[in-house]
Amino acid sequence: MTRYFASDPTDLRLSVSAVVCVQPGAREVREETGWSVEVGRLVGVYSDPARQVIEYPDQRRVQAVNLCFEALAREPGELGTPGEVLGVGFFACDALPQPFVPIHEIRIADWLAVDSAARVR
Repeated sequence: MTRYFASDPTDLRLSVSAVVCVQPGAREVREETGWSVEVGRLVGVYSDPARQVIEYPDQRRVQAVNLCFEALAREPGELGTPGEVLGVGFFACDALPQPFVPIHEIRIADWLAVDSAARVR
């Protein structure tokens, strides 16, 4: 089972994520979900080892350095990596499916922040 908030990383990986909004055009989002999006502001840069080390079932402990962007959903498409994506859906911030990945909760909270300044965590 994958464990979040692990310690003592054995690998370092760069990643990109997006908080995708639905309102009236990020390659990674389209690649994994099929949706084309328009990339907007930088939400934050996340690299704190206390929050960004993930232990996988094979015992690898990966510290993720993540750039998270806001993205506006434009149009659906076909899943590009069905082995990596269990499903795609849009949810209100107060009705996210559970269990929810803890590090994603932090990114969504930063996206919702009133001042909209990029966070470094």
